[in-house]
Amino acid sequence: MKPFCFAKDKIIESNQASLHPLDIGLIRGYAIFDFFRTVGRHPLFLDEYLKRFTSSAAKAGLPLDFSMQELKEIIYALIEKNEHEDAGVRMILTGGLSNNHFLPARGQVFIFCEALQLPGDEKYQNGIKLLSANYVRPLATIKTTNYTLPCYLSLDWKAQGAEDVVYHHEGRVSESSRSNIFMVKHGLLYTPQRDILWGITRDKVIRLAKDVSFTDFSLEDLMEADEVFISSTTKRILPVTQIDQVQIGDGMPGPLTKNLMHSFLALETETAISASSD
Repeated sequence: MKPFCFAKDKIIESNQASLHPLDIGLIRGYAIFDFFRTVGRHPLFLDEYLKRFTSSAAKAGLPLDFSMQELKEIIYALIEKNEHEDAGVRMILTGGLSNNHFLPARGQVFIFCEALQLPGDEKYQNGIKLLSANYVRPLATIKTTNYTLPCYLSLDWKAQGAEDVVYHHEGRVSESSRSNIFMVKHGLLYTPQRDILWGITRDKVIRLAKDVSFTDFSLEDLMEADEVFISSTTKRILPVTQIDQVQIGDGMPGPLTKNLMHSFLALETETAISASSD
């Protein structure tokens, strides 16, 4: 079966989608996107992702010609057309064709259904390694397509046995390249609140945990934590057991992390069942 996407104003075969080569989404890297998962063809937390997508468009100064309801109708039609049970859905709004090849203009909306690439069971059981990177993501509250640095750094990740990076700058940890980050110290849960993307999964973790401290902490604090984990759409809650050459805690996922992992899976199942009964 050929994959289908939404491009411009209709659903077409994905290999027929096209973008003008002078769109500043391509020549300047100026575009926004969002990504969510489906469970049994039901989009998970769709309203929250659509709100963030429209918010990113507004913050980036990019006109979005579709309402949230129109986007929702397109997404359900696209999911049905692609016949995926569990998939990823990627929404993109490009920077558009600019008169001076610089100023953001009216861009194009693309929505793709993709095969999911989720971490293997061993990563949830044993945890992952992160590499530290002195960096703050520009326009952190907007989900832009600018991933130049982590893409470049990823050329070396496999050789170092790393899953991703953790950003820190001037004594403060912010986030991973595609995930939010949490740490546990003496039974208390901490997460940054500056220079980060306000993740949908992060919000669910905070609601499940109930007692979370929003505070600045350093890379050294993170390395000395009892537990560390990252959260994102495709990773859910993923334990971190090593940063650079430093082992976190006892080198295995901790009890609070594992409890939240189980709670999040239960929430995901409950949400999918509720959606299927609507």
